[in-house]
Amino acid sequence: MLIAGDIGGTKTDLAIYSRESGPHVPLAQTEVRSADYPSLQAIVAEFLAQTKMPVKVASFDVAGPVMNGHVKITNLPWTMDEDSLARDLNIESVYLMNDLEAVARAVPVLRPADLLTINEGEPVQKAPIAVIAPGTGLGESFLTWDGSGYVAHSSEGGHVDFAPTNELQIRLLRYLLPRFGRAGVERVCSGIGLPNIYGFLRDDEKIPERPEVAQLIASAKDQTKVIVAAAFDARNPSALCRATIDLFASILGAEAGNLALKVFATGGVYIAGGVALHALDALKDPAFMQAFTNKGRFKDLMSRIPVHVITARAALVGAATYGLERLNAIRNGA
Repeated sequence: MLIAGDIGGTKTDLAIYSRESGPHVPLAQTEVRSADYPSLQAIVAEFLAQTKMPVKVASFDVAGPVMNGHVKITNLPWTMDEDSLARDLNIESVYLMNDLEAVARAVPVLRPADLLTINEGEPVQKAPIAVIAPGTGLGESFLTWDGSGYVAHSSEGGHVDFAPTNELQIRLLRYLLPRFGRAGVERVCSGIGLPNIYGFLRDDEKIPERPEVAQLIASAKDQTKVIVAAAFDARNPSALCRATIDLFASILGAEAGNLALKVFATGGVYIAGGVALHALDALKDPAFMQAFTNKGRFKDLMSRIPVHVITARAALVGAATYGLERLNAIRNGA
């Protein structure tokens, strides 16, 4: 059997699969707060002790750059490598990959029910595909066709420079520079970015802040969760929080368009990540696609690129897909 995991700065998802179950049907599954544990080994060991299921292979995606089987997670004080994980957990083979590479690996096996389409577009068969995911941080990846199937590629595109597209965003950049010295796009297009946008709109744009919302944000472990909830409160939505989400959506649209141009993603753009899922209403607003297509002479091309939001746990599906491939290869002696 296989244990697969999606290891994020906020939460860790683990699941056990068999060859027969496939990547969409885990035999056992758990979700924990990553910061509650000193290491990935501690989380996995606890889960395996609870399930009492023997596993032969492990496949984990992590929020950080994986180099030669070694990684330091971007938003956690954890370092790990494949050999020590295999030794500590008594597992035959352990594979580490970037979390957005895992999302990309999931794209070819996603089901229609796993997607919500923002723009139908005109997909080009076997063309490159782009993936962008605002979660705790901002992840980017892409897929290319190698003649027989899609190959996933990881990147650290979420750490490129934030490029403002209008006067409001220029003022946001000026707000960020003295605070961080440099403004990467993750600072405004992710879970850690939403509080920065909120502070800018409150402090510089003078959008009134409701005292009760301010108190909730100040006392929250996860400020982003409070901002999103207040923005979409059906009874009494916060205008400041909704403006925060709308500005985030516009920045995400522009960055998704940038990524699409860089890899010529005429096969489609897939959006993943918890923040995107919770801000779906804003992504459905025309302003998102306006920002996505606002690429001057390439506007018509951009309007033909399909855009989908992934509603499934794509990183876990991708990690499981790769792990099951490795499990089959071991079984076949490859």
